Amino acid sequence: MTEARPWAVLFDLDGTLVDSIALLLASMKHTFQGRPRQPTDAEWIEGLGTPLPKQLTPYVESDEDRERLVNRYRTFQNENHDQLMAHYGGVIDTLALLYQRGHPMGVVTSKGNMMMERGLKFIGADDYIEVAIGYDSVHIHKPDPYPVRAALEKLEYGANEAVFVGDSPHDIKSGNAAGVVTIAALWGPFTRSALEPYKPTYFLDDIKHLPPLLDRIATGSAG
Repeated sequence: MTEARPWAVLFDLDGTLVDSIALLLASMKHTFQGRPRQPTDAEWIEGLGTPLPKQLTPYVESDEDRERLVNRYRTFQNENHDQLMAHYGGVIDTLALLYQRGHPMGVVTSKGNMMMERGLKFIGADDYIEVAIGYDSVHIHKPDPYPVRAALEKLEYGANEAVFVGDSPHDIKSGNAAGVVTIAALWGPFTRSALEPYKPTYFLDDIKHLPPLLDRIATGSAG
């Protein structure tokens, strides 16, 4: 009997691997400056994990208006990325350990591919991530399971040997629908009580606790 291979580990990006919340809120405020209809911080955070055009849709007057706002948002984000982006403690040490242990890793995000790659480079995670699925990689996005399945297909892994770590309800819904083990990241902007209704398989307070949790999942002893 062959020994089971290490589990595949998929991650969301914003609010999970990178602390981009200040950047995303500043981008939103810049984008809506002077407009009569503006989302609150809480409303904007609630939509994180879905594609930007979808997030903007309730506040726009037309498709052309939405396109203008998308460009305004992305321009600001690009220009202010490194100044407003921050690191979560323990992320790179954990990725390095998982890499050493042979876990294939991927990112599944609704962020555009260029900014996704820039974020991974900013925190120094690009060397550890084997597959990166961004907004431009797929035609269907979270909370649909399609992007998770696309990452697994590239890694040549099944849903029954993979976990998805994410901070938002959209991540949990996408991972659950794809049939993977879902792990709610509580160091992001969403609280445990906000994520509980979406029934993640596990909750994780600190990314440094991910390797021992994976050990317990692999042996069937995770409670």
